[in-house]
Amino acid sequence: MKPPVLNRRMVLESPLRTADGAGGFTESWAEEGVLWASVKARSGREQGAVAGPLSTQRQRILVRAAAPGSPARPKPHQRFREGGRIYLIEAVSEAEGPGRYLICETREETQA
Repeated sequence: MKPPVLNRRMVLESPLRTADGAGGFTESWAEEGVLWASVKARSGREQGAVAGPLSTQRQRILVRAAAPGSPARPKPHQRFREGGRIYLIEAVSEAEGPGRYLICETREETQA
């Protein structure tokens, strides 16, 4: 495998749920660290939503691997933030080869 070009700065974030005192919760995001990544667009589509058309873009994000259990290792239900762009992590797998990289299948949603 040819070494990838990791030229995009991504902030890895985890969801935090806080009780709201009325039986529900509020969700916020906690920064876990910064990872450098390679981003490849996969597929996209537009669908109807309550607030208007919603554009969904699938991305494959490649990052350097971290040890299992490390807070720097991405997991499903976390997200990457790149400036104002948000990539929701849906699945994570090891790239082919000696386990130096992780492939993160992500989804980015924006109002069309």
